[in-house]
Parts: sequence; C-alpha cells; structure tokens
Amino acid sequence: MSEPTSLSGWGRYPTVESRVDRPEKRSALRSRVEGDGEPVLARGAGRSYGDAALLDGSGTTVLTDRLNRMLAFDSNTGVLRAEAGVRLREILETFVSRGWFLPVTPGTKEVTLGGAVAFDIHGKNHHRDGGISNFVREIELLTADGKTVTCGPKQNEELFWATVSGAGLTGIITEVALELRPIETAHVAERILKAQDLDDAFALFKEHEPDYLYSVAWIDCLASGGSLGRSHLMFGRHATPDELPAKQRRDPLGYEPDHLARLPFDLPEGVLNEYTVKAFNQLFYARQRTRDKQEVVGIDPFFYPLDAIGDWNRMYGESGFVQFQCVLPMDESYDGLKEILSQVQESGLASFLAVLKRMGGPDGGLLTFPMKGYTLALDIPRRDGLEPLLRDLHETVARRGGRVYLAKDAYLRPGTFREMYPALEEWLAVKRGVDPENRFTSAQAHRLGIEP
Repeated sequence: MSEPTSLSGWGRYPTVESRVDRPEKRSALRSRVEGDGEPVLARGAGRSYGDAALLDGSGTTVLTDRLNRMLAFDSNTGVLRAEAGVRLREILETFVSRGWFLPVTPGTKEVTLGGAVAFDIHGKNHHRDGGISNFVREIELLTADGKTVTCGPKQNEELFWATVSGAGLTGIITEVALELRPIETAHVAERILKAQDLDDAFALFKEHEPDYLYSVAWIDCLASGGSLGRSHLMFGRHATPDELPAKQRRDPLGYEPDHLARLPFDLPEGVLNEYTVKAFNQLFYARQRTRDKQEVVGIDPFFYPLDAIGDWNRMYGESGFVQFQCVLPMDESYDGLKEILSQVQESGLASFLAVLKRMGGPDGGLLTFPMKGYTLALDIPRRDGLEPLLRDLHETVARRGGRVYLAKDAYLRPGTFREMYPALEEWLAVKRGVDPENRFTSAQAHRLGIEP
C-alpha cells in the first residue's frame, strides 16, 4: 500500500490526499475490495473535472489503468469486450483501421471505458442515439461482497441502469461489452455554419440536424446585445470513400492520431480574463469569413480538437478551473440560455471554451445527465466571484427544470442536487441492496449527501 498521494480531477480542483492501489489483475482488485472493509473508489484516467473520482478521508483509490486488456471482438455484431481500464484512444487506434468507430464519444479520447460507462457519457450524436449506455450490451460489476455480477439491459436491469450513471458508487466496473459503429472511412464530412445570434443558432440546429449524425456549436459566451449567442455550428457525418480526395481514397480507413504538443508550464494567473477571452472569441468568430463552409476532415480534428494539446488544463494556472455544464428542457432552453449567458457576462468571469449541443436521444441510467433539450458547457477559471456565480447558475438551472453534469461538478449543493435528479431515491434503493455499508463512495458523494 502506498503513502497518501495528492489527486485531483482535470479541473485541478479540489485536491485530496488518498492512498492508492494499482492492481494488474482482477484477482488483486477483488482482494482489495474484500480486504479491510474501508471505503474504496475506482479511478480511471482522472478526466472527470471535479471531485467525482476523488476519495477523501480514509479508504483506497483503486487505479484501473493497468486493467486495460481487450478480450474479444465479434466482427459480425461489432461487439467489443474489454476491461474497464481501456482508454477510448486505444479502441480507436485498434479498430478505426478495421472499419469500426465508437458509438458515442465525448470531447476527449483519453477517458477509460469504465469511466465512460459510469457517467453514461454523451456526444455530438445524443439528439439521435442517446448516451453510451444504449450501446452497452453487458457489464461485469465487482460488488461490495467481492462477487462479480453480470448485468445489462436484459439481465439484472435495475443494477445495470443504476450503474451506467452511478459514478462508481454501486461497485467497480471490471468489464464492458460495447457495440461499435461500422464506418467506411476515417474521415468526417463536416459543415460549419455561422450563426449571428441565439435565434439564428436554434434555427440552424433545427434545419440541419436531420441531415447529420453529429452536431455541436462553439458559442461566444461574451457576445451581448444583438450578437448574444453568436456561434459556429459544426455538423458532421462519417464520410464515404467517394467523398475523399484521391490520395486518401487509396487508404480510406487510414487513421493518424494527432500527436500531442504538451503545455510545459502553468500559465500565470489572470492571463485568461474577460478582455483576453473577448479578443479570442472575436477572432475565432471572424476566422470563417463565409457563412457556410463544407470540407472533409479527420476524426481527431472533428471529435477531439483539445486532445491535440496535452495538459491543456494548465492554461488556467495553478488555481485550476471549473467546467459548468447544464442541460435545460426544450421549452426552457432558449430563455434559460439567454439568462445564463447574461449571468456569466455580468460576473466578469470569462470562458473561451463554450459548447452548445442539442440532446434528445433515448433515456439512459437513473442518474444520467442528459434530457431532451439544450446543453451548455463553460470552462470558468477559479477566481474571486466564482462561487456566487455558480450558486446563481445552479438556481437558474433548477428553477427551469434542468440539471448539471456530475462528471464536471465540484460545487453543487445537496438540496439543489436532489431537486435536479428526481430519480435519486430509486437509485438509492438499488445502492442499498448492493452496497448496504456504503463501501463505494467519493468526495462528491460526501458533498452531495449521497448515503444509502
């Protein structure tokens, strides 16, 4: 057993001291769970932003990065069976060249398969396909009594739907059977449209989403007045071989991942401020001169632009940042987004990364974040005034019937959390049945008062 180690999420806040264990075999993982009865929490790549993958106080954080074996693949069904520590990047590097892609992917390929399932991740295709849980055919779950339980949409369903959004609190996911998506090329037919304001953005989403599998928008969160909500909307679908340039047509499934250019140091505090971010946003919006641009791009530039910069979280300095991500019901999305954008502008806390997506696919797990509506994600530096701003934003979201994403959160309060997640009591009933002594817990669970 190691000495306590400092751990944090991708936002670098908060930081906790925790004993860590890094098993290489599932038998060692089982021994750890069966051990001394202390709290335990699985941690994958550490790419959740806040305290969801942190264990404060006594107990052991189990790092799953060495439990990363790919076990079997059925080319007839596209179902991959793999250990939970496999990163999405490894799946892409193995299967894109064979004509398969992830059915759902977030904005980074550095998360583990287990972490993706534990938070029922969503992507640019949620409006059509829902979250990753809709493509999970089966999981193996190590429970508090040291037993391995198989569950899925048709077996031990209650435990499955509690686990695929349960943030690791029902047990440790050890194995996942995931149905991959067939593709013909390693490229995306992309269309970028400029929206002059929020009305325009909503109209473009409605007009063009039926023609594309993927959609997302970068939104200028500091634009105001008649430009409030001005955006670049990016639509995409997997390109066909005949859409590729002649050179790429020779090897349509050739996949060349972007090479990381690491940020070697923390930027000084305050570099990202209202003025620098406003200047960046103006340049970013103006860089596309035409309203409509169409081209064929690689998988990485379309799905994972930030992965091209290793340790990009260091841009926010040692104090770190918070990603606020909310979703609002469809009938509240337009007015709610205008209110939220106005609150951010008034605070003076700028976000140069602001992403807007529409959600609307099939339902997911009991504590799944998405609902039918629009989601907005903002990266906000940790500065004076952040906590009051987040309290206001949380109140706005709750009042309008929305919720915030637990994989990104570090500040939500227990009462607001319960208001946002009405299926919590149903989830807790499953948790009590499988983990009555609350062995699986986290700093986030403590903060939100999640107790069986």
